[in-house]
Amino acid sequence: MARRQTPPFRADHVGSLLRPAALHSARADFAAGKTDTAELKAVEDAAIRDAVKLQEDVGLQSATDGEFRREQWHSDFLYAIPGITKGALGLPVPVYSKDGQITWTPNATEITGKVHLAETIFGDHFSFLAETVSTAVPKLTVPSPSMAHFRADLSKSPYDGYDEFRADIAATYAEEVARLYGLGCRYLQYDDTIFAFLNDPAWRANSLATMIDPDHQHEINVAVLNESLRDKPTDMAVTVHMCRGNYRSAWFSSGGYDYVAEAVFGGLKVDGLFLEYDDERSGTFEPLRYVPDDQIVVLGLVTTKTPELESKDTLKRRVEEAAKYVDIDRLCLSGQCGFASTVEGNTLTIDEERAKLELIAATAEEIWG
Repeated sequence: MARRQTPPFRADHVGSLLRPAALHSARADFAAGKTDTAELKAVEDAAIRDAVKLQEDVGLQSATDGEFRREQWHSDFLYAIPGITKGALGLPVPVYSKDGQITWTPNATEITGKVHLAETIFGDHFSFLAETVSTAVPKLTVPSPSMAHFRADLSKSPYDGYDEFRADIAATYAEEVARLYGLGCRYLQYDDTIFAFLNDPAWRANSLATMIDPDHQHEINVAVLNESLRDKPTDMAVTVHMCRGNYRSAWFSSGGYDYVAEAVFGGLKVDGLFLEYDDERSGTFEPLRYVPDDQIVVLGLVTTKTPELESKDTLKRRVEEAAKYVDIDRLCLSGQCGFASTVEGNTLTIDEERAKLELIAATAEEIWG
């Protein structure tokens, strides 16, 4: 076994990082009209430089911008797609944590025109990141195509049905991938919650009241995602992170990957899978038997929701358990999710976040060298 030279890496992380106090303050001033866009960008730039240094200093081979220019991990990207409009607030959604239940209220996703790509979304974000990194590979994270057509409201759209709409979503993402490649992006991650949510029996039951087909939605999502990557260059690594929800240290769903594993793990045409495996909600490693031999599995064994550090010995034993289903040379280690999927972030400090990343890097070094 050896240090990997191409993504995903032995020690990796999902993407989002805790925003520093100066950035929170700058966002508040901007929202209040006290500062302008240029002043906010200057604070963002400085915060991203610090975040990149943190990632490189702890020994990570990839670095993101922490998603510091976004309010949420997905909405900033989706509402930048022409044809997709931010609708009114919907019904509150229950979110669970070790301390009880809270709620999150999403906006509706309205389709008001033909979906297409105008400007490269986050293209300027990636270019700044690429100019900022020193030793690490710049990694861009975007919501998966599933998030764009998940519960999309076509009632105000020019589409006659979902097949045509999903085809345009796939084409839009394919164009985005091509443009990002042209900017130099060689490490792209699709973030997805739907694959993981469908493993939860309660979530599948509730979805019957929506446009979702709980029996086949994961197969539909695989097809759209694969179509979006049909022309992906071979030297561009694309991974998919499957998330059970990450909002202020709380989650949206539970359940192992058993329900979707055969169709999803065996069907996705990607280079790697980031999978949450930080606690009992994640189920067993048995579904990994469906992962094909040409894919890398990044085990999200380190929780990003709480500050307590896992022990290296426990992490090593967990990697050994997973290696019963996927050769250890095709395994890597990461946090189970980002540290701040939304601007509020999880209930950790930046020092505690650093300690988690240092643990991932040190443990991976001891396992794989």
